[in-house]
Order: sequence, then C-alpha cells, then structure tokens
Amino acid sequence: MIIITEQRMKKYLVVGAGFAGAVVAERLAARGNCKVLVVDERPHIGGNCHSERDAATGVMVHTYGPHIFNTDIQKVWDYICQFCEMMPFTNRVKTIYEGKVYSMPINLHTINQFYGKALSPAEAREFIESISDKDIIEPRNFEEQAIKFIGPDLYKAFFYGYTKKQWGLEPRELPASILKRLPVRFNYNDNYYMHPYQGIPKEGYTAIFEKMLDSPNIEVKVDTKFDDHFDTTSFDHVFYTGPIDEFFGYKYGPLGYRTVYFERYEADGDFQGNAVINYADVTVPYTRIHEHKHFAPWEEHEKTVYMKEFSKETTEDDVPYYPIRLDKDMKRLEKYQKEVKRLNYFTFLGRLATYKYMDMDHVIAEALEVVENFE
Repeated sequence: MIIITEQRMKKYLVVGAGFAGAVVAERLAARGNCKVLVVDERPHIGGNCHSERDAATGVMVHTYGPHIFNTDIQKVWDYICQFCEMMPFTNRVKTIYEGKVYSMPINLHTINQFYGKALSPAEAREFIESISDKDIIEPRNFEEQAIKFIGPDLYKAFFYGYTKKQWGLEPRELPASILKRLPVRFNYNDNYYMHPYQGIPKEGYTAIFEKMLDSPNIEVKVDTKFDDHFDTTSFDHVFYTGPIDEFFGYKYGPLGYRTVYFERYEADGDFQGNAVINYADVTVPYTRIHEHKHFAPWEEHEKTVYMKEFSKETTEDDVPYYPIRLDKDMKRLEKYQKEVKRLNYFTFLGRLATYKYMDMDHVIAEALEVVENFE
C-alpha cells in the first residue's frame, strides 16, 4: 500500500507593502502551496509609491513625491508591465536659478544659456574642460567632485544650493560618492533619464499593487505595525523591508536619513507648465515644485494640484527617504548587518532594510532575485 503524504502549506510573513514586499509576496504566492501575510503600518499599500486620485480635481497624485518608472533591466520592465499599462513619459526637469529657467540635467542648452554662448558640442566640451578644476585629482567630497568636472560657476548655480537644502549639510561635508557620475550632456537631450524603458502607469501606482497582491494566497493587513510584540513563531520565514535600525530597537544608534514633506495646493488651470521644476537658490526654502497633472499628459483636467517639496532631518515620526551614509552611519550599519546574519529565518531586503538608496527598478530586481534563490 502506498501512503501519500500531503505537503504542509508554508506560511510566510512579509513586512512592508512597497515594491520590495509586494514583489516577494506576489512571487511566493505564484508558486502555490503557501500563504503569505503582508503587513504595513501605513493605512495603505504601495509604500512611497502610493498614488491616489484627488477628489476635488480628479488629478492622479503621487502622494509621496514624483515617481517616474525608468530602467535598463528588461526583466524588470517585462515584470512590472504585467500589472499595468505603462504610458510613455519623458521627465524634462527645469531649474530656476537667480530668476532664470534652465534645462536639467546640464546639457548643451544649459551651458549656452548660462554663459550666453552658442557653442557646438565639440566647443562645449573644450570649454567645460577649460573651466574645470584640474588641481583636484582625487575628489574628497561632493563639492570637489562637481568642481573637478564642471568648474565653480556651474557647481554654484545648479548643485550647491539644491544639495545643501536636500541634505542639510554643506556639500563639502558629503561624500563624493553621492555624485556618482556627473550628469552633463553635450547635446540638446533634456530627458532626465537615459534608460531605454521609461513610463508612468496609466492608472497610477496603487493599481499595480492591488493587482500584485490580489491572490487567494495573500492576505494584506494595513495599519498593522511590526514590532517586538508581533508573533512570528507561526511563520516559516519572514521577509523584512522596514528600517534595519528600528528592527533592532536602535541598539547601536539610529541611522541617518533625510526625509521630505510637502505643502499641497490646488488651483485653476496650469500652475507651472511642467511636471518638475527645481529651485537651486539656497534662499528659496523648498527644493522643487511638482505639478501632478503633468505626470499624466494623456488626461485633461481643468484644475491642478501642485506641491512644494521641503527636505529635513528624519525624526521618529517621519517617513525616511534618503540614507545619508556618513562614516558614523556606515559603522553602525556594519554592526546591524552582523546581527542580521544571526537570524536564520529572516531575509532583509529593500532600501530601508539594507540602508541603500535604490531606485524602483533595483528594488524590484532585488526582490525577484531573492525569491528566485529562496528554497
């Protein structure tokens, strides 16, 4: 007689309903023979990518700031397009400095307009080379990194004030690695991104998460905080996407983050004529204004919603956005990472759990890889 033993259904806990958590939950549920519980302390799914249609104007609003999906990873693009109709969108950012509007990132138009010239691409390369600081061999900080390649004038105009407001520090106090590559183009291409795949989901980002988490094998609980009182003993594995320092009760001290907050306005017509305009002057308290109707040019709205974006240091009540990653932070992170290695049935992933700045596509790529390698 052959006895067939039914395989026990696995139970997984996913902490966080942003892209990292949602991708893990969707991929695990697609395997079958498991139940996945997704919890998030916020009252909604989608994390910082959450979007919602404004009741008064009908405009689709990116609640936590603009999110333009862009990637050079074919696998990620194909994956995300399963859950939405991705509409083509080119992010053409403008910057206001001393009362004049410039194109960003720095391109041939920016250079010619700023210096009052009509340089060709070759002439512009030669000109930028002549004003760059050749005495800086190995940049020690953000400021030296910028001046080494574009000289002091362009640095002061387009990097100094904005960076100081964004990070709350003098740029010379920031590591050079923040400015990984200098975004300077010697043509008139004003597309903010260079990746081949760029777009915004037609029905907003929240609709993507609703489809990803719509499975009989997935249960979602919002307004549910994961803390020391949360019982994890009934789960076979926990995928954690929250702040790594918070998980360990800040035992080695909090990691440094910057956060952003917004002043929201409604108006008739069109406020600024563009999705994003940066404000480079250090005397202007906000870093940029984003007008959300322009993130969906396929829609028409008589009214508009725009937000002034401010940056500040993160407190316990704030949503952490950008890891600062100063030396003291990295030393604390190393201690937390040693603690993580001792946890056998926990996987830490996503920007908060790894304390790395990650674009949406890299978060998705990491989550896909985590599940692919999970047994």
